[in-house]
Amino acid sequence: MRGLEARASVFGVPRAMMSGGAITIYIDADACPVKQEVYRVAERHGLKVFVVSNSPIAVPPDPLVERVVVAAGMDAADDWIAERAGNGAIVVTQDIPLAARVVKTGGIAIAPNGKPFSESSIGMALATRNLMDSLRSAGEVTGGPKPFAPKDRSAFLQSLEREIVRLKRSGFA
Repeated sequence: MRGLEARASVFGVPRAMMSGGAITIYIDADACPVKQEVYRVAERHGLKVFVVSNSPIAVPPDPLVERVVVAAGMDAADDWIAERAGNGAIVVTQDIPLAARVVKTGGIAIAPNGKPFSESSIGMALATRNLMDSLRSAGEVTGGPKPFAPKDRSAFLQSLEREIVRLKRSGFA
């Protein structure tokens, strides 16, 4: 039975990757500016990366990097990621509702600018997002997010490395 359980998977993702056995990185890839950085860090650590998007995106020819193209539709990529991300998962996303879902299941969510989402910060991030959305719906010009800068890329790399090391020290492979 143990051998059968070890091979059991959900949509091709081994259960060990979903339940704490291995560190897995999920990229919410549509409009993600740090995919190349994730590939380099994951290769150095030997980690599996799922690049999830609504349309085909080029990925390196590496057995540890897997492209997942989900059906077109609102939140299809987010749903795919959220269903699989739990303990041992690192999710790279700018999507605050997705980050909230990941944090709720015990995963780690990091924005491309390096900002980690945590249980203590996700509530405020969601509230701010909802307020800005309401203002935009009412016709207010809010200016949008700041442009992505080299310091954001550096902060992201530091944040990703810190979370991988923290997971490894807590027993994840």
